[in-house]
This record gives sequence, C-alpha cells and structure tokens, in this order.
Amino acid sequence: MGISEISKALNYNKSTVFNMVYTLTALGVLENGYNGFSFGTKLYVLGKAANQGSELIHTVHPFLENISQKTKLSAFLGIRSALRAIIIDKVDSPYDIKISSEIGMRIPLLAGAGGKVLLSQLPDEEIDQILSKGKPKKFTTFSCTNKRQYMEMIKEARQQRFAIDDEEYIEGIRGLAVPLTLNSGHVNAAIWIVGLKSQIKDELIPLYRSVLKEIAEKIETRFSLE
Repeated sequence: MGISEISKALNYNKSTVFNMVYTLTALGVLENGYNGFSFGTKLYVLGKAANQGSELIHTVHPFLENISQKTKLSAFLGIRSALRAIIIDKVDSPYDIKISSEIGMRIPLLAGAGGKVLLSQLPDEEIDQILSKGKPKKFTTFSCTNKRQYMEMIKEARQQRFAIDDEEYIEGIRGLAVPLTLNSGHVNAAIWIVGLKSQIKDELIPLYRSVLKEIAEKIETRFSLE
C-alpha cells in the first residue's frame, strides 16, 4: 500500500501518515517495496517473541506461586530486552509490608540481581559492549560503579548460577536471582525474589537460594520436555 491508500484507509491526512510510516519503517516494522509498504520481518520476529513470552508466563506462573509460598516474598519472572530487564510476570508477597513492581516494568540491566543473571547468560564480548555503552550507575551507597568489578560480579553469577542484590539498587532492599536456561528460542530469562533486608536475613539466603535453584531446575526440565 502507498501513502495515499493508507491515508484513505485510516482517514488520516497524508502528512500524519507519512510520519507514522517513516517511523515504523525506521523501526523495521514496515518495509518499503516495489508495491508500496508492507509488514516487515521485524513484526514477524516481535510476534514470535510475544508468543514465546506468553508460553513462558503460562508455564512459569505456578512456579512463581510456589516460590512466594515457600519464601513469603514477592517472586518475579523477567526477560532481557536490549539494556533493560522487563518484568513479564509476578506473584506478590502475602505480607502486608511487601516489595512489589508492576508487570511490564523496565529495570536497568546494570541494576539488581535479575540484571546480573540475565547478563551472565551472554558471551563476555557482548557484556563488554553493554558495559562500554554506559557505566554502572550509583543508585545507592552500596552500588558497584567500577566496570571491571561489575564484570567480575557477572562472571561469579554465571559460575554460581545465582546473584544477590544487597541494597545495590534500592537501599534497604535485597534481591536474589537465578537464570533460566530454556530450549525454546533465544530468550534470556530469570526468576528472582525481592524483599526488605529484614525479610532476607543473611542466615536465610542459603535457604532461599536453594528454593530458587530447585524451582529453576524444574522449569528448565519442563521446557526440555516440550
């Protein structure tokens, strides 16, 4: 379809349509061919990713409920999108005082336990590129802003398949995360729990770590059978 046809179909003026089409073409959602504009391959990729995300949420949600029941903390499922970790599902803590984030919330990748394990799934070269694009920010007095040290933290998360955020993103808040290694597409995913430091005491960390790792293994087994 051409600009005029799209303008008539949408009942928008041509200048508005031109700006919309130009933006969508730049994003790869539309492609400009011999017969006018058509849906681009990017839209197909986005649709496929959305389908994978829906399957991931459907499969993992009962496990998030299990995590929250066992730890009494808010449990989250997230994926990586460029330089952000996106929360795609959650189960809130039953506590009156709880840490909660909205589904769809975008968290800086260089922040929090979830970001560390999502980064740990990437090759070192790609992590270097991400770190070179932006220095880790000082969110709190406990934040690590040294790129070399942050890289070591990511490597440790990769080796242990576990990461902790000890008040590094939000003061007074701790987070524990494990990666999910899935066979269904190239999706970087992770599950994590978040709570007040008084709720995630030092002596409870080994227990919560075991809970997360055990459930992550069950999730990965479920996907390997599909």
